[in-house]
Amino acid sequence: MYDVIIIGAGPAGLSAGIYTSRRGMKSLIISKGFSEQVTSTPEIYNYPGYLKIKGFELILKMEEQARNSGIEIILEEVEEVKERGKNFILKTVNNEYGCKTLILASGKTPRNLSVPGEKKLTGKGISYCVTCDGPLFKDKIVAVVGGGNSALDAATYMAGIAKKVYLIHRRDQFRGFESMIEKVKKHKNVEFVLNSVVVEFKGDMFLKSLTVENVNSKEKKELEVNGCFIEIGSEVKTDFVKHLVKIDENNHIKINNNCETSHPGIFAAGDVTNTPFKQIVVAAGEGAKAGLNAYNYIHGIKSKIIIDWKKGK
Repeated sequence: MYDVIIIGAGPAGLSAGIYTSRRGMKSLIISKGFSEQVTSTPEIYNYPGYLKIKGFELILKMEEQARNSGIEIILEEVEEVKERGKNFILKTVNNEYGCKTLILASGKTPRNLSVPGEKKLTGKGISYCVTCDGPLFKDKIVAVVGGGNSALDAATYMAGIAKKVYLIHRRDQFRGFESMIEKVKKHKNVEFVLNSVVVEFKGDMFLKSLTVENVNSKEKKELEVNGCFIEIGSEVKTDFVKHLVKIDENNHIKINNNCETSHPGIFAAGDVTNTPFKQIVVAAGEGAKAGLNAYNYIHGIKSKIIIDWKKGK
């Protein structure tokens, strides 16, 4: 039985773990993986203390600090959360864990296209992380799907190492910053496939081609590619706790200023919540608040200013 279990190993979850461990709580982080939202960001310029830092480097530093604080980290996916008396029981595929308090910090997960062949070929040419997998396609032909800043950034990055890049977008105009659009246009090996959607991926062991359909003419054509990066945004997954906490119309978990949910003993932090600003520094700050308030809850402390920067602490 843990004092607190934190679901999610992104900035919010890792920050929460650092603070609960520092308060002497028996703490566990359970997560399917480390925040893909952050690790897929090539450069971060707005996190205090760094003029710039790669996303995966920042997560590695957070993970190292969390482990050094004494927290346990297990890479599994939580499938179910139940109440048992005053405690909570979390079930994964193979294990079951119990805790007195729970912090939900699962962040956002990449959206998929939900078309034939996508699930089968994910990890076999289809990727949702250009930073992680982009170098595998040096001098190859790839596609990037999306029209926002993440898609434009992915296309720009791949244009620098790939033989050819197809940038596929369902509209005739991009939603990203004009400066990023102009940056992509400067690359001669980028071909724009506009007013088009991917309707199928083909391949046996690895991706060989994809089929796009023009949204106006309904005309289809097949593009031979070695890889495809899907950059169409992210979504929050809160179905497994809907029976315990209140969520808003966008499936975000509702919290107050103390990161408390509608259910006593359950806290939430970061992108999975209804906090309007989806930023790394905001998630990290909320994680700290959630961790400290979980400590207060266990010890029956209504409100207390905790000074946590004294020498030797």
